[in-house]
Amino acid sequence: MPKADLTALAARLEAHLGDPHDPAARMPFTQVMELDEREEYPHEFVNDLRRWGVPEYALPAEQGGLAGDVEAEFNLVRLIARRDPTTATALIITNLSFMPVWIGGSDEQKQRVVDAVKHGTRLSWGLSERGHGSDLLANDMIAEKVDGGYLLTGGKWLIGNATRSDGMCVFARTGERGGPGGFSIFVLDKRSTRAGSVVELPRERLHGLRAMDISGIEVDRVFVPDSALLGTEGQGLEIAIKATQTARAQISSIALSAVDTGLRLTLDFTEERVILGKAVSDIPYSRRQLTEVFADLMVCDAVSLGAVRALQVVPQQVSVWSSVAKYFVPTVLERTMSQLSVVLGARFFLRGHPHYGVYQKMLRDLLVANFADGNTVVNLRNLGSQLDALLASATGAGEDARAAAVGRAAVLYGIDREMPPYRPWEQELHARGLDDAVLAAPDGVERLRALAEQAKEDERDLLLRAAEVAAELLGRATSLAESNAALRAGQGREYAQSAELFDLVKEYCLLHATAACVLTFVHSHGALDDPLPNGALLLLQLERLRRHLRPHEAVTDAAVTDEVMRVLRLLYRENRLFSHWQFPLAERVGDLSAART
Repeated sequence: MPKADLTALAARLEAHLGDPHDPAARMPFTQVMELDEREEYPHEFVNDLRRWGVPEYALPAEQGGLAGDVEAEFNLVRLIARRDPTTATALIITNLSFMPVWIGGSDEQKQRVVDAVKHGTRLSWGLSERGHGSDLLANDMIAEKVDGGYLLTGGKWLIGNATRSDGMCVFARTGERGGPGGFSIFVLDKRSTRAGSVVELPRERLHGLRAMDISGIEVDRVFVPDSALLGTEGQGLEIAIKATQTARAQISSIALSAVDTGLRLTLDFTEERVILGKAVSDIPYSRRQLTEVFADLMVCDAVSLGAVRALQVVPQQVSVWSSVAKYFVPTVLERTMSQLSVVLGARFFLRGHPHYGVYQKMLRDLLVANFADGNTVVNLRNLGSQLDALLASATGAGEDARAAAVGRAAVLYGIDREMPPYRPWEQELHARGLDDAVLAAPDGVERLRALAEQAKEDERDLLLRAAEVAAELLGRATSLAESNAALRAGQGREYAQSAELFDLVKEYCLLHATAACVLTFVHSHGALDDPLPNGALLLLQLERLRRHLRPHEAVTDAAVTDEVMRVLRLLYRENRLFSHWQFPLAERVGDLSAART
């Protein structure tokens, strides 16, 4: 979708939902908090957004949906989640549950399910089980072959919308010995089963997303016809992993939105509160904290930009991109939100505050982005299994491989660049050592230096400093490869499960994030709206990444902080999303007098 069209779509949804501080809006913070306090499912919000058509932006156009580019749904969900991550999660579960159908289903199956969703059917994704968590090969649910279909027996647990859904994609064992080829996926239509044969388990009470339906089901020899099987028998694990890759790339929208709202609420305080004759925003320490939070958010925005677009541009590499985003974005933003809490002070702790009460909800709700659809350990393990090949490419790829990566990176990180159609069935379980972000990063640094030569003096200095920091970080690929080789030699068979391997993977994620920041800057340079792109912001982003390795060494100064604060303040005052997209948000018409107390 062209940038102008996506911006217009986002603005239309924002106008529909209105100012969340206005109690008369369609989705106000007052009602969001009331539902959260009562732990009451947000039916009204979900139904309104379904009528508006949000779910259709994640359904294939070939079957009557509106899906073109994946980032359209990603950003619509982001705008919903900035008001209420619970509603956003409840809404997207149907779309994420449709992914096994999109990946493995026949055209007839896709059409049947798309038609059902467009007419109100809600889906859930029956993957995990109480006793096995993320160990899918240990799952116990059985699908016994009988004439005309299968009998499902077993349970699924910690399933989003398990009680409220009309149907469920179910991952079940079809081979007696299990193993990678021993599982299949079926579409279970709960409405067509015998009354009482699908037992819906009690909803679990949650720390965050308190109004969400997270529950499960139990079934005993429930019949599903042959037409309910997605793909071929034994293909279930492959389909499930590909579906999860998509979810991992998409779910970072929840964390991004929580921090966007948290930062906006904090600015409501720091811009108006005067201490010792100065606005809190102008106190050097507070200003530094605010700008660092903004820089972290923009780092994660760049990582997510590439990961979401990778679903279309390089589906063969998504196993890497989705796991990097799923580990990196929630982990960084949890820390960032804690840093922001220090600036807001006691107000973040006041659940009943008429203006800031929603902050603590965002603090709790963003945690879902960490554990849903594969937690930190799962994603680090996946990257660890590919680290040898990734580092071999990062340090030894030939000119042809790098040139191809450079060409794709221009599309991956150019927000105005047209992408190929979404082809989820082309996703692969391993990237074979390819990560176009890291492979194209050296070219990105050279492009950054070229932009510096064309820039005015102050900006030139900032861009050259940013290029040096980026080159330093990316240059760690060689020492990282050496450390990895030494670890493999020393650990032997224990290498794959070692804590040290996970530490190396975390550092690799820093390389990818560094590349994302630089490549977004150089390939979206001409498409970004003022006050972006900005050399001071890029330099602070890179410093924030460098501090993971050198926590007490700065590469910026007060002048950089002041310039980044100018950018942040402009986006805040013009009411635009804190993102490279900078979508215009709903006009602020609510009474903000409580923000001053």
